[in-house]
Amino acid sequence: MKINKPFYLKPVIFIVTLSLLFSSFSFRPSKAMAISIEDEEKMGREFLGQIRRQCEFLGDDFVNQYFSDLGNYLLIFLETRHFPFHFYIINDRTLNAFAAPGGNIFFFCGLINIMDGVDEMAAIMSHEIGHVSARHLSDRMEKGKKIGIASLAGILAGVFMGGAAAGALITGSMAAGIQAQLNYSREDERQADQLGFKYMKESCFDPRGMMITLKKIEHESMTNPDNVPAYLKTHPTSPERMSNLDSMLSSYKPEKPSEEVVRLRTLFPMFQAIVRANSLEPHEAEKVFSVALEKDPDSVPDNFGLGIFNMGRQDFKQAINHLNKALAGSPDFVPILTHLGEAYQMGGDDNKAISLFEKALKLDNDNKAIPYLLGVSYENMEQYDRAIGFFERLASLPPVKDDVYYHLGISYGRQNRLVSAHYNFGIYFMRMDQLKKAMFHFDKAFELASSDPAMREKIRRHRKAIKKGYWKELREEAEKEERERYYGGR
Repeated sequence: MKINKPFYLKPVIFIVTLSLLFSSFSFRPSKAMAISIEDEEKMGREFLGQIRRQCEFLGDDFVNQYFSDLGNYLLIFLETRHFPFHFYIINDRTLNAFAAPGGNIFFFCGLINIMDGVDEMAAIMSHEIGHVSARHLSDRMEKGKKIGIASLAGILAGVFMGGAAAGALITGSMAAGIQAQLNYSREDERQADQLGFKYMKESCFDPRGMMITLKKIEHESMTNPDNVPAYLKTHPTSPERMSNLDSMLSSYKPEKPSEEVVRLRTLFPMFQAIVRANSLEPHEAEKVFSVALEKDPDSVPDNFGLGIFNMGRQDFKQAINHLNKALAGSPDFVPILTHLGEAYQMGGDDNKAISLFEKALKLDNDNKAIPYLLGVSYENMEQYDRAIGFFERLASLPPVKDDVYYHLGISYGRQNRLVSAHYNFGIYFMRMDQLKKAMFHFDKAFELASSDPAMREKIRRHRKAIKKGYWKELREEAEKEERERYYGGR
């Protein structure tokens, strides 16, 4: 498992506003709706493409499921959903988070790493959901609609990402002028604050997480003045705002947490351990976990995190040691079982890996990561029929991981079933935007499938889409359909 590439703090427009104004303000629909729902969804897809090209997303299945669970729980208390929301974690140490077009919400690992509980993360996420609910970006983007959806999406990506990305994506006087108009207004922030507080209160999370995180960001500005969080530059916290926040919190009365809040609070240390293991610089990650284990050698989250860290630097002996210690403290926690299985798998012991994966699958039969790992181990052991069974099962359950098609190509190829091998490699390379390689494999599959008209027709459709230049649109539509089928339209 790859830990991370070198990271650096770069200037970022930190859109997360952590202050709340306690007043009788009530939600009112936004007046200017010049950007339609359809156009904003399209812009959201363009924006997501820009961010994918600029950033590395955190790819851990448990982390992403936990993060989505938190977001979708908060959405229960939303008045109106204009879009199916999606939640992403960017593997970058910047203190940043933002709501983007079309219901896409992004958090950076750097922000998650400084938190002490899920209530802090829920507070920021609630505020960002408030921006989406009130369609504040729609109002801001209306001013720049003349430059086109794709261009405006690029400008937005530059605004949110900052640094080198901003220079590459924000060009020309018109773009610079639009950039200046995209910041949220004071009224936008007040409305998002009120909505965020409402979601926190109704969900039974503790809104004091807002103040805690704000103080941490201010502490960063004092201890590292050369790296002042951009939030404090673009959204300064005045004494009046802090006073209003104190006033609001003084009237807050905690309620009994729901079962989901209890679950998310309990799992947060494990969630954060994975984020830290994957995002901190190697020397920082080792120090964080080692210092914690000096205080409590049996700490499950810290043994878990140090085990993942050692997997990333290919020290499988130490990884297995710490993951086994974590497993002793939490024997039925599926992510520990799967990571320990991966450590054995990467160390060449697929038999032990399979036994751990099978135990994990019994505990969580709906987990799609486990059949994938089982398929890889059976492929390693040259049991290709069993491997193909797992990969074909995954290929029928959207959304489908790109690597599933790659491994199907490998396993079919090892069995000399070349039509299926080339066809699946074609799908894989098409999804990876490597069109020459995709066409090569589709052509070979078409040539070999002379006695299979149904397969030839499928291949013909893919080749036509690539040649005519609409393969990306077809892929986006398929991925959207996959997400909506899998997540129930959320």
